[in-house]
Amino acid sequence: MFLKESASGHLVEVINLQDLFDPYQAELMGRSHYGEELQEAEPFAKQCLRFPSGEALPRCWLEPHYRDHELRR
Repeated sequence: MFLKESASGHLVEVINLQDLFDPYQAELMGRSHYGEELQEAEPFAKQCLRFPSGEALPRCWLEPHYRDHELRR
């Protein structure tokens, strides 16, 4: 899966999708896609990534307690 880094606009190939979907993981391993050379895998903060369309990642992928307020009703 490819995401876009907010700061640079470069595409990032997500190596392990489980890290992306796990809200307890603040970072994931990815590989930048720019230039002609294959880049080394490096950690990326999930808060700095977006879908290629520019849409933000779902809160359920970023915040482990995003629905806690519903439990208090």
